[in-house]
Amino acid sequence: METNEKKLTKKDITRSYIQWRLLAEVSHSYERYQSLSMAVTLSKPLRKLYTDDEEYRKALVRHMQFFNTEATIGAIIPGIVLSLEEDRANGAEIPDEVIASIKTGLMGPMAGIGDTLYWGTIKAICFSLAATMALSGNYAGMVFACILFPICGFTIGYFMWHMGYRIGRTSISKILQSGVVNKIIQACSILGLMMMGALSASYVTLTTTAGMKIENSDPILVQQILDEIIPGILPLAVIALIFFAIKKKGMKFNLYIIIIIVLSLVGAFFDIV
Repeated sequence: METNEKKLTKKDITRSYIQWRLLAEVSHSYERYQSLSMAVTLSKPLRKLYTDDEEYRKALVRHMQFFNTEATIGAIIPGIVLSLEEDRANGAEIPDEVIASIKTGLMGPMAGIGDTLYWGTIKAICFSLAATMALSGNYAGMVFACILFPICGFTIGYFMWHMGYRIGRTSISKILQSGVVNKIIQACSILGLMMMGALSASYVTLTTTAGMKIENSDPILVQQILDEIIPGILPLAVIALIFFAIKKKGMKFNLYIIIIIVLSLVGAFFDIV
């Protein structure tokens, strides 16, 4: 190995990730989105790799092109870029177009994975756990999700950033083509659905007081009959109805909440539920 090889340390890579975590969503604009954040994040590692001012300037300009992805799972992309820039600084023939195409080609798939896995599944799990704690009277539930969710994001992003640097541009293509990512998303989705089902069964309550009075005999209660058929069938029906409305009708969540509150008040007023 040549003694003059330019090499980024783990400290350099970690420091750039922390900057990315803090700045990724700061520079949003309709023209460039996260490009300025990308350039600022990579500025110190690039300065170490390119001691010549002109080469350093070109490297910064190279990363001012349009870029937009999900910042947690998508952290693997700047990690890969650091690896490419390091190879280029050490003499590898890596044109600007290759680096740009890697960023452009991966930002869409990584955004899709990140939105599904991090924002769609992990966020739901964290806030569901916090809601469960709050419902049980634990005051920590108020801040639990606000602490756990960012910690999960920081940890996952840290892993993705360093993995991107280690594996480079070739291995990530193999991972995407192998179907491993789809299996991970499917497993996390199943876990999220199981938790939602368990929490719904525990905390969604709906009973009816409707019944029929018969002379000289005990009244026939609708709730008792329903419990003998399937315990908890009313909460299940409500959840299924709400899910169908979200899936098919595309109504806004605030509207669902208002409808549920109104129906609950009407049902209580007429002594139905």
